[in-house]
Amino acid sequence: MNHLEEVKALRARKDVHFNCAQSLLCPFASEVGLTEEKAQALGAFVGSGILHGSTCGALSSTLMILGMKGYDKEEAARQIQAFRQRHQAVNCAELLDIAREKGMEKKPRCDALGYEMCGILDQLLAKA
Repeated sequence: MNHLEEVKALRARKDVHFNCAQSLLCPFASEVGLTEEKAQALGAFVGSGILHGSTCGALSSTLMILGMKGYDKEEAARQIQAFRQRHQAVNCAELLDIAREKGMEKKPRCDALGYEMCGILDQLLAKA
């Protein structure tokens, strides 16, 4: 199973909730020196914008993974800027407001952001 398939499988689970951050951290866990259990714990309070509508959990976990892979602040800044350009915001609450205005529900919107960031991670890590 590739990373994207893993992210999709985690987001689809009904027995256990994997938030947006966990659903990215867990598939990339072994590549950054974490067990899946540690990745799940690391992301536990990062979803929903660190539980209070702040920075998107999919973006936050992407930055964590890049940091653990040795990427620098410049790459992190590029990812934040690119995310903001694509979505007009980086904060979960704002992203969800924008989605609501477009008629999108929360889960499909959050799923899509996770899938997008997974693809970006795959591209970046393949180049390394």
